[in-house]
Amino acid sequence: VAWLIGWALILEYTIGGAAVARGISPNLALLFGGEDSLPIFLSRQYIPGLDVVVDPCAAILVFIVTGLLCVGIKESTFAQGIVTTANVCAMIFVISSLHISDLIRLPVLPRRYMVKNPQRDLPLGIATALSICCGLYMLVSIVIVGLVPYYAMDPDTPISSAFASHGMQWAAYIITIGAVTALCSTLMGSLLPQPRILLAMARDGLLPSFFSDVNKSSQVPIKSTLATGLVAATLSFFMDVSQLAGMVSVGTLLAFTMVAISVLILRYVPPDEVPFPSSLQESIDSVTLRYSQRISGKNPEANPETSTFVDSSQPLLGNKNVAVDCLIIEKQEAQAYWTLTEQNRRKIAGWTIMLLCVGAFGLTFAASNVWIPSLIRLTCCGVGGVLLLSGLIVLTCIDQDDARHNFGHTGGFICPFVPLLPIVCILINVYLLINLGAATWARVSVWLLIGVVVYVFYGRSHSSLLDAVYVPAAHADEIYRSSGDSLA
Repeated sequence: VAWLIGWALILEYTIGGAAVARGISPNLALLFGGEDSLPIFLSRQYIPGLDVVVDPCAAILVFIVTGLLCVGIKESTFAQGIVTTANVCAMIFVISSLHISDLIRLPVLPRRYMVKNPQRDLPLGIATALSICCGLYMLVSIVIVGLVPYYAMDPDTPISSAFASHGMQWAAYIITIGAVTALCSTLMGSLLPQPRILLAMARDGLLPSFFSDVNKSSQVPIKSTLATGLVAATLSFFMDVSQLAGMVSVGTLLAFTMVAISVLILRYVPPDEVPFPSSLQESIDSVTLRYSQRISGKNPEANPETSTFVDSSQPLLGNKNVAVDCLIIEKQEAQAYWTLTEQNRRKIAGWTIMLLCVGAFGLTFAASNVWIPSLIRLTCCGVGGVLLLSGLIVLTCIDQDDARHNFGHTGGFICPFVPLLPIVCILINVYLLINLGAATWARVSVWLLIGVVVYVFYGRSHSSLLDAVYVPAAHADEIYRSSGDSLA
């Protein structure tokens, strides 16, 4: 499952960058006076034999951004700052005209080394940026629909065309400049994370070591960046935005759905043991020895000062051995009862999470497909709704597992409103996934099938966890600290 989600993220970022690049040329054409005025090497061309429209401008822009990312993080960040400044200037202009437009995008890049406290700052930054973007998109929709009927909008350049249709061509040029710079910034934000994902997967042995090479001077995985840019440029050259957007949506929604399910699992049925590569055997042995010494130090038999169960100076009411045996038996019975109760709680939570996912799928599938007979459709909706509601009630009533504190960083972000928020996330994401077109699912299925083949014939046999050593989850952080590694 983890491999498929990583493979889906490759789909999300690479194809996302291609989709953004494909949307730049229509806006760029407005600055030249229309698509017919673009230079021949930038204009879209229709190929009758293949029935496709190629976009050289999109491919060229992807190669330019890829080259910039290969230079280094500082240089690409500086360039992104320039285009973001242009976005802000265009937005200020539109706001001063009492209009809100879709000019600025706030790409939140998962770069841990650019913040002081990533465990706290990154989640807050992402939530804040998404809230701002959501508000802007809602305002954009209200304004544009007020200017132009939804059926008369230009799908490629809706905002600038809306201004132009009201005789404000000069304003359309300013908005177009802001849109082009915003799309360029988003293109950089889409292509930057992908090489890091390839780097992480290659270091885990799931992909060839070719992708794990990092340039010593720029500290950039140049080979991974070039591979990402080449694939994104090829896709943007041949495929249209609608095809690319659907595939991006599948990758994103699959990843978000698995994250929501993982939150429930880690809160209610976290694993007792976690795998470590055999290369960390020395650190594992060191940490295990320290834990053993701590336990033996608390053992009454190893510490004479605390080993006395009863004071010999006090009169005994009975035989000493009998008293000690009674204490031991009571302690064992209490531990056995607690263990049995905990096992039952984990089983209930595990089955509840599984049935909850089944209910979400059944409810959304029946609600989305009107071709299903009414009786069957209503039955599926009812059963799915009951499973969802019952799962929410059960998970709300039972306690969360104490072992959840063994995962993540101390002081880091903790998902609020569990289990309600993850369940709502699963329901919405599954509904959106089911409503994607069959053609999109066919293309994504081919991609996922390729991922399965790569994993079976390469990743599985070369994985760093092939000869994994399983250790208690409570020891994981200390083992990573001892080995000098950091949790990914």
